[in-house]
Amino acid sequence: MAELPALIQDLALMLMMAGVVTIIFKRLKQPLVLGYIVAGFLVSPHMPYTASVADQENIQLWADIGVMFLLFSLGLDFSFKKILKMGASPIISTVTIIFCMSMLGIIVGQCFGWGKMDCIFLGGMLAMSSTTIIYKAFDDLGLRQQQFAGLVMSVLILEDILAIVMMVMLSAIASGNNPDGGQMLGSILKIGFFLVLWLVVGIFAIPIFLRRVRRLINSEVLLIVSLGLCCAMAVFSTKVGFSSAFGAFIMGSILAETVEAERIEKLVEPVKNLFGAVFFVSVGMLVDPQILIDYAVPIIMLVLTILIGQSVFGSMSFMLAGESLKSAMRCGFSMAQIGEFSFIIASLGLSLGVISDFLYPVVVAVSVITTFLTPYMIRLATPAYGALEHRLPNKIIRSLNHLSMSRPNTTEHSKWKQLLTQMGVNTVVYSILSSATIAVSMMFLLPLLQHAVGYDFTILGIHISLPELLTGFFTLTAISPFLRAMMMKKNRSEEWKALWAESNRNRLPLLSTILARAVVALGFIFYVCHSLGHFSTAVIITLGIVILALIIVSRAVKHRSIVLERLFISNLRSRDIEAQVHGKKRPLYEGRLLDRDIHIAEFDVPADSQWMGMTLKQLSLGSRYGVHVSSILRGNHRLNIPDGNYVIFPGDRLQVIGSDDQLARLGTAINEEVLGEEENIEAREMKLRQLIIGPASPFVGKTLKESGIRSRYSCMVVGLEEGKENLSPVSPSRPFQEGDIIWVVGEQESLNALLNG
Repeated sequence: MAELPALIQDLALMLMMAGVVTIIFKRLKQPLVLGYIVAGFLVSPHMPYTASVADQENIQLWADIGVMFLLFSLGLDFSFKKILKMGASPIISTVTIIFCMSMLGIIVGQCFGWGKMDCIFLGGMLAMSSTTIIYKAFDDLGLRQQQFAGLVMSVLILEDILAIVMMVMLSAIASGNNPDGGQMLGSILKIGFFLVLWLVVGIFAIPIFLRRVRRLINSEVLLIVSLGLCCAMAVFSTKVGFSSAFGAFIMGSILAETVEAERIEKLVEPVKNLFGAVFFVSVGMLVDPQILIDYAVPIIMLVLTILIGQSVFGSMSFMLAGESLKSAMRCGFSMAQIGEFSFIIASLGLSLGVISDFLYPVVVAVSVITTFLTPYMIRLATPAYGALEHRLPNKIIRSLNHLSMSRPNTTEHSKWKQLLTQMGVNTVVYSILSSATIAVSMMFLLPLLQHAVGYDFTILGIHISLPELLTGFFTLTAISPFLRAMMMKKNRSEEWKALWAESNRNRLPLLSTILARAVVALGFIFYVCHSLGHFSTAVIITLGIVILALIIVSRAVKHRSIVLERLFISNLRSRDIEAQVHGKKRPLYEGRLLDRDIHIAEFDVPADSQWMGMTLKQLSLGSRYGVHVSSILRGNHRLNIPDGNYVIFPGDRLQVIGSDDQLARLGTAINEEVLGEEENIEAREMKLRQLIIGPASPFVGKTLKESGIRSRYSCMVVGLEEGKENLSPVSPSRPFQEGDIIWVVGEQESLNALLNG
């Protein structure tokens, strides 16, 4: 018999150990991530009392795949439109927290005399709070529906995004011995270039592809297509110098804007869970008890750094973003831990060979300790605020607590600022698209034409290469819609018209914006003409101006530009449109409620809820909890402003208006007022039995209804045996006779009562 490969044996050991440990952790109501880490430690070579993994290199390969799928799933749950709608407050909080905690990590590392790269990577690890752990803690403590929890989750989303960028930056830093400011700026520009390019091209192309093949795709095919796109982008990302995880995240964020996003997320979840478990188990395998003993003091110091640093700087960051002192402290105290991304950053450092071996187990130990302390830190925020309130002057407390209330509901931006911002964004996006198109033409189209059509000729003493001429023509044709949109878009916007009409002094600057964008467009045309033609400078300038004029006056180019932009916007809004059609989109007035003491929250009615079948009038949610049910989402339908006669069904999603306290009490009631699990499920098995009507049977002469077989004994007659191949149906009006043979279905206890009756 062939010997089983070591990888299969290792995988069996890891998953079995992970299954046992996570069941224990689930029983103890602890995060499963910690269970995976403990399982990894138990199957590692550092644990002499249990079986150990034999081939760690292959396990690390699976772990790398796990990181890729983890970030792909994170991208599926992320939307760039959400970030744009958040405003400046979460961005200010996130940037401040990451900067302060990174500096603290670097300082602490230097105090212990660790290496430069160890300190830099340590700063990145300490800056990343755990989205999974905080979400789980909020859920366990019943705080997920409260307003401060939403603020924390917004910051965590931004932290995850910046963690991706940080990984790319750390890779760039690790690649050079002493990267200067120019290299760092180049890395940032490179990230921005490819990020915009991939998002724009992906959001334009992938929804069209999925829409065209939607009728041909079932769940199995959609899973394969999604993972294929994920891996393809991961490969492409590594080809241009980024990590595979970065490419996987980008593809996830592109698919997040499609109608199929939720379906893909559910299909990918089991794959993510499998490979994610392997990754976290591999993290635990690197924990060396001897290192933890040797570095006990640094571990304790790092734990205190996170707890105190996040409590202080986290609270300050949320206050800088406009939150009251109490809300800011609840947010800051909630983020006092590190988690998944810290492990991923540590794995990156190890794979690059730039951090010491001790740093990984140290960070894992710090994560475990801070994770256990997370619920206590969340609970500590309110007492800490109370203690601070007693010690600070009332005047200061009142002014800090009313910071959020003093924020205006709307922000007036100058017309110039809006117009220039929109023009700047358009110019950057279309410049990136034009640059990418030119690069693709130079790298692929030109060599292909040179191989297929190698023909040169001379006109008026000018040497012309036919492949270069054709490449130039196709390239300019391809980028012409981008160049036209760059120059002409926003020239008839409301801001432009208002500024033009307000003052004659605005007209020259407005015309200058057109000229500036025209110069940028001319730059692309000049570059193509210069690279693909042997012309003099005067000829290139003349040719460029003529081509630019043709682009401006061409109706065909204008039409293509408008069609492309409308198609892109339609793809970008496709998920929102689908949500509106199926009643999933939150009401527009929600934003106004969020500025006051009440807001909207959603609650799912459990499948075993005691509320099912009851009307809103019977539940009396208004009198019991002080809340108002504004809508009921049932399947793909929205029931707005339901009256008291509406019946609650399992799986309904209730949109409820109320304060934090009211919504918290409602959420507790929904989760607690359930039927519970069936304890003796084996006794509920349905069985089929034969019943012969004897002379002394109480059923003789009685019809099926009169017999009480269903109503009294909870059994059902399925047929009458008359010697035929199939059972005959029993008519409700037919009386049972002596000698009848009937077959009944019911639970064992009910059948026993029937047969003995």
